[in-house]
Amino acid sequence: MLHDGASQDADYQLSGGIMGFIDNAKDTGEATAKKVGEFVDDTKERVSDAADKAQADAEVSKAEADLERAKAEREATEAKNEYKEDLR
Repeated sequence: MLHDGASQDADYQLSGGIMGFIDNAKDTGEATAKKVGEFVDDTKERVSDAADKAQADAEVSKAEADLERAKAEREATEAKNEYKEDLR
C-alpha cells in the first residue's frame, strides 16, 4: 500500500507539473496574441497615417499646379490686353 501511495503522489506531482506547464503555455500564448494584436493595430494606424499624408501631399501638389496654371492664364491675359492696347 505504501508503494501505491507513493505512486499516487508521483502521479499527482507529474500531473501538476503538466498542468503548470499547460497554464504557462496558455499565459504565454495569450500574451503573444495580445502583442500581435497591438502590433497589427499599430501597423494599421501607421498605414492610415501614411495614406492621410499622401492624400494631403497630393492635394498640395494639385493646389500648386492650379496656382501655376492661374498665373500663366493671368500672364496670357495681360499679354493679350497689352497687345490689344498697342493696336489701338
